Amino acid sequence: MSSGKEGRCLGLVGGLGPGATVHYYNGLIAAHKAQGRVARMIIAHADVDHGRPLAEAGKLDELARYLNGFIDATAAGGAEIEAIVAVTPHICSAQLVPLLRIPLIDMVSVVADEVRARGLKRIALLGTRSTVESKMFGRLGIDVVMPKPDEIAFIHNTYLDVVYDRSTPEGIDRLRDLAHTLIKRDGAEAVLLAGTDLSMVLNEENAGFPTIDCAAVHISEITRRLLS
Repeated sequence: MSSGKEGRCLGLVGGLGPGATVHYYNGLIAAHKAQGRVARMIIAHADVDHGRPLAEAGKLDELARYLNGFIDATAAGGAEIEAIVAVTPHICSAQLVPLLRIPLIDMVSVVADEVRARGLKRIALLGTRSTVESKMFGRLGIDVVMPKPDEIAFIHNTYLDVVYDRSTPEGIDRLRDLAHTLIKRDGAEAVLLAGTDLSMVLNEENAGFPTIDCAAVHISEITRRLLS
């Protein structure tokens, strides 16, 4: 029986990667609890080892169909609104949106709104190669720093180390150093944590550089939309 405190039911496409799914799950529960509400979620597990190669190969129609299968499954179970727990899959947003049965709370749009709200004009990204090289798919609407090729490779590999639970404190410290370089050398006003799993090792309080935690911003907007 309903307690009267639940919001709308969220469908969550998880598994991209698994640690990010847990991060979202815990974050959403805490955000609901802070408002005296009870979260309602249906989580569908996508395979990061299937989805990420599709994004990297530019197979966007196939990736969109793959993700939409999970979205359809959550909708069939009662989800009224959807979110995806990773940045890179949003590379296929244009292909995915026409397939949707329920609304998607698009992470990139939410982050773009936050960037504008903070008055930022030039930022840098930490995330997968696809995210960094595409400047977050060209959807942020401001100047985005392009790191050097070897720096992009390092960011990508360090991110995957976090996804696959093999990161080291030394690797994260090197990532912090690179973030400072992008700020000092390239004039970035802030660095976006544009890989959800990075939120498990860095956040706006402990990063040591001006940053926006994309996952935290997304979780906040998901909660607002669910409970509005």
